[in-house]
Order: sequence, then C-alpha cells, then structure tokens
Amino acid sequence: MNTPDIFQFEVCANSVESCRAAQCGGAHRVELCAAIPEGGTTPSAGAVRAARRLLTDTRLHVIIRPRGGDFCYSDEELEIMREDIRFVRQAGADGVVFGCLSPSGELDIRAMDSLMQAAQGMSVTFHRAFDVCVDPLRMLEQLIERGVDRVLTSGGQPTAEQGVSLLQQLHVQARGRIAIMAGCGVTERNIGRIARETGITEFHFSAREVQDSPMRYRNSAVSMGGTVSINEYERAITTEERVRRTIEALRAYSP
Repeated sequence: MNTPDIFQFEVCANSVESCRAAQCGGAHRVELCAAIPEGGTTPSAGAVRAARRLLTDTRLHVIIRPRGGDFCYSDEELEIMREDIRFVRQAGADGVVFGCLSPSGELDIRAMDSLMQAAQGMSVTFHRAFDVCVDPLRMLEQLIERGVDRVLTSGGQPTAEQGVSLLQQLHVQARGRIAIMAGCGVTERNIGRIARETGITEFHFSAREVQDSPMRYRNSAVSMGGTVSINEYERAITTEERVRRTIEALRAYSP
C-alpha cells in the first residue's frame, strides 16, 4: 500500500459554500458543478469567479457540460463547450472536466480533439461518461494518447465500491500514464476498502449533508421542476467535517 502522502482528494462542489468546506477540510482540488441531480453541468460565470477568489490553497477544476442527459454532443453544443473552456481559463481555473461519446458508445475522437485543443495547458479530467462507454479498456488508451490527465470513474458500476474489479484493472493498465480517480459513492465508510482493493490513490467525493431550508412559509404543492420530484426546501451541501472524516479515514488506513 502506498504511503498516505501520495493520496489526492477531490471534492465535487455544488456551490461556493461547498468549495469553502472542501478547502477547509483539506481537499487538494474541487470540481465545481451546477445541477448535481442531472450529473453536473457547467456552473455560472459568477460561481466560477467567486470560487477562484475563495480557493487560495485548493485547485479549481470546472465541469464543462452544457446539459444533462447523454454525452453525444452536436456541433452547436461543442462550440458552447469550447467557449466555456475559454472563459474558465480566463477566470483562472486550473483544470476542466469533460467527456464526449459517439452514438455507438465509443470515444468521439473529433469532439475530444477539439476540446483538448481548447484546453491546451490546463489539466483535463475525463468524467463519468467513461462509465457508459462500450469498451473502457480501449478508451483508456485513447485518452492516454490525447494527453488526458485523469479519468473519473466508478468502474462502470453505480458506485465505486461496486466497481472495484474494473477500477483495479484500469489502475494496472494505466501504469502511471494517466491517473485513475475513483468516484461516486465514495465515503468515509468505504474509501479504505476501495484503496486497498484497487491500488488507486485519487478519490472524488461530495461529503455532502442535507440542510433544511430557512424558509418558514412553504407551498409544497408547487414544484419548480415540473414532474421531477425534488424537495425544494432542503439543500445538500459539502461540510468541512465530512471532508475531514473522509480524508482521515484513508490516512488512518493501514494494510
């Protein structure tokens, strides 16, 4: 087992408030996202700028995803993504997070090459589009060829804990040429097991807790999401305590 000093911890932050908790809790990096229930979309310009001002000790990566749903993008959507990459670069982000698939579930090479060119000089993470591709082992080699820095993956399963078999296989295949970052469902309760069974040293987690809305008047008959069932009088926010607990759970681990 590797020594604790080589572990890297990234927090999926859904707000500037969550960014603050991630930094105070000891995270090395945040992935700033909006619309977490949709799997994360590109945050607003204001959120990116505010996060950059706040994060003095923690690196800022920003998801580049113009909508929820699949990862097969039109030319118009790709132009939006290139513009967003240019903006977050100007705003001082350290890295970007994106992923593009073809209709057949393979890597969309044309789209990826276009975005990689726009992101030149920035750290690039290929996100969990990887988990719905048709051939993850082949795609890993294609991402290495394109200079992608890391892959965020749950090992093709609903959670990283369930995906330890593929995660371990990817880690071995990578041979240090690209980082494999385990994410989705990573908590203080399972991070040690995932590290032990995979050899992975980068972890992505949200460390969120539900907080009740300060609203006293509530009209629960109306939903802003139409038919989507979301409790609009509570918010899930990253907490400093949970970030620390998750990190310490791994640092305290001994084989």
